[in-house]
Amino acid sequence: MAGIVLSLLAIVGGNLLEGGHTSSLVQLTALIIVFGGTLGATMVQTPLKVFIHGLKRIRWVFLPPAAECDVSLKKMVEWSRLVRKEGLLGLQQIADQEKDKFIKKGLILLVDGCEPEEIRKMLEVEIDSFAANEMSGAKVYEAMGGYSPTIGIIGAVMGLIHVMNNLSDPSALGPGIAVAFVATIYGVGLANLFFLPIANKLKTLTNHLVHHREMLIDGMVAIAEGENPRSLESKLEGYLT
Repeated sequence: MAGIVLSLLAIVGGNLLEGGHTSSLVQLTALIIVFGGTLGATMVQTPLKVFIHGLKRIRWVFLPPAAECDVSLKKMVEWSRLVRKEGLLGLQQIADQEKDKFIKKGLILLVDGCEPEEIRKMLEVEIDSFAANEMSGAKVYEAMGGYSPTIGIIGAVMGLIHVMNNLSDPSALGPGIAVAFVATIYGVGLANLFFLPIANKLKTLTNHLVHHREMLIDGMVAIAEGENPRSLESKLEGYLT
């Protein structure tokens, strides 16, 4: 939110410092052309399920999912100590209470006594599927960022055509041309202030979640191999950097 407010204040404030009027930047027609055209073009290129998934991920920009590696590290050290006392079956109750589906699956595999490499392979498939799914959501906004400036130019050209059709009224040329170029501002502004930053943030969050899950895999595999809790902790501390 701070980034959005700062960017808008910079643009509107700069316009005011140059003696411009904020009202000249508010054009509903240009907004409809740019936003509607961008949305439509993105829908053409994107499967419906992926498009809807991408729209839902907008909440991650403001409420990112929790993935605290330090908290998970402490949990796995505790699990390792529990396993050394009670065996792998001691994790059954923890697995039943776990809400995170990825962690829950890993704990169930541990309780079932799966081989360490088998656990790694199965959970890595989960990570690959998760990463591909979330990256597809980020690409929705990346596509919007690509189309938006071009649609803005289309809106500007449409405005200029309208101006050329009214050359008989010289007094209307200046304001008409100004209005036409507002569409370009909207196109470039939406792309660089919203769509592309959102896409990049979703990619960053996805990479962070993947990093967290890779740490969980290494921890669970170490528990399956019966590794010492202190050794496990030292190994996983590298993920905290």
